[in-house]
Amino acid sequence: MARRHPLFNQVIENLTITGFAAEGKAIARVGEMVLFLNYGAPGDVVDVRISKTKKNFLEGEILRIHKPSEDRTEPFCAHFGICGGCKWQHLGYDRQLHYKQQQVVDSLERIGRVKPGSFELVPIAGTEHATFYRNKLEFTFSNKRWLTRKDIDSGREFKDLDGLGFHIPGLYDKVLDIEKCWLQPEPSNSIRLAVKGFAKEKGLSFYNIKEDAGLLRNLIIRNSSTGEVMVSMIFGEDKPEQISLVMDYIRDSFPEVTTLAYFINDKKNSSLADLEAVIYHGKPFMLEEMEGLRFAIGPKSFFQTNAPQAYKLYRIARDFAGLEGHELVYDLYTGTGTIALFLAQQAAKVVGVEYVEEAVEHARENAAFNGVTNTLFFAGDMASVFNETLLDRHGYPHVVVTDPPRAGMHPDVVKQIIRSGADKVIYVSCNPATQARDIAMLSNMYILKKVQPVDMFPHTQHVESVALLIRKGREG
Repeated sequence: MARRHPLFNQVIENLTITGFAAEGKAIARVGEMVLFLNYGAPGDVVDVRISKTKKNFLEGEILRIHKPSEDRTEPFCAHFGICGGCKWQHLGYDRQLHYKQQQVVDSLERIGRVKPGSFELVPIAGTEHATFYRNKLEFTFSNKRWLTRKDIDSGREFKDLDGLGFHIPGLYDKVLDIEKCWLQPEPSNSIRLAVKGFAKEKGLSFYNIKEDAGLLRNLIIRNSSTGEVMVSMIFGEDKPEQISLVMDYIRDSFPEVTTLAYFINDKKNSSLADLEAVIYHGKPFMLEEMEGLRFAIGPKSFFQTNAPQAYKLYRIARDFAGLEGHELVYDLYTGTGTIALFLAQQAAKVVGVEYVEEAVEHARENAAFNGVTNTLFFAGDMASVFNETLLDRHGYPHVVVTDPPRAGMHPDVVKQIIRSGADKVIYVSCNPATQARDIAMLSNMYILKKVQPVDMFPHTQHVESVALLIRKGREG
């Protein structure tokens, strides 16, 4: 039997937290070992219990704060530290921006091997609305909700365990019942609480996640800057009378809902991709608008969950591109074509490439919906579609915009960007580490000129970053 590490379950007193790791956890040192902590702040002096020991690092929980960091502020949400969201609520917003920007710079210098001071760092684009900023939230029904420490310590017997809220991190079958969420504006909280109350009153079954049984499975609420509201119910069983009961209640109680839809999902997985949305009331989609462009968002459509900050992100990418009207632009990982449509207003032609076929269909629909005729969209594996054949047929780019997933770009895609000979590469990223890695791979041909972080998700460690790279010899 393997022996326990001598530090396991030990309490370390008066430990000073020194910074943040890339994934947003606070870090401190115990001898030569790095210790990772949730909900800490640089400058805290704390007592810590070691909860996990690995060969090269430790994990722990804060038991007591002897001296709080000057970066700290009082969390505003009653669910802070339990639901797993908004893990940086204990930091003042200006300090959140500071650490996010530092994360981008550290990644470029350490992983990307970019020389300090060799590029222009544009200050991070923060938000004017650090709460109620999301335009989409998905809630889960559970007949065995998570009991908090407060619940357990109360000594009460809990016979009613129905809940509607968010999954506990790392526990797929545990759901925290949410009283008030600060992420989405009204009527989000009102709808969630009303639907839960109505379901309880009518004795409708909440989903049993382990057994994959029950009527009420999920509730998705979306809103747009145009004032429209979409509600989608996901039912785990096809019971028409009970479904109509719920849908009629939402329709009659919330006349501001412009699209009311439902899905029947009796599968073991929660994906809606292969399911049909039934429009029960109202329009089949809601509209989002940005700079005169309109986007039709259906019950299954993808759209950035923070529209005002997404608009900032797109403008930064377009400004970095510096288009003059004659350029051919390739937009890699184009998604539903949002960035491509923004660029098309100032480019000769934009070619979008995306690996999700359904997203490409939405991109084409969005282009047609807005009367944009100078875009082409192609679907398929990026490393296979973005190749010499595509370039020979549709032209070699002046500018490449790439917005890959968190894993970054495949090395073959990086090589093809280099072979394309584009004068500029605009790299939009949701992961500074993989962005830095890819910039290092591009460095034989391109020089990093400018970077601007963007805060899309306040009170979390996540940060977006837009980088401008110029082909060597074209720096002037």
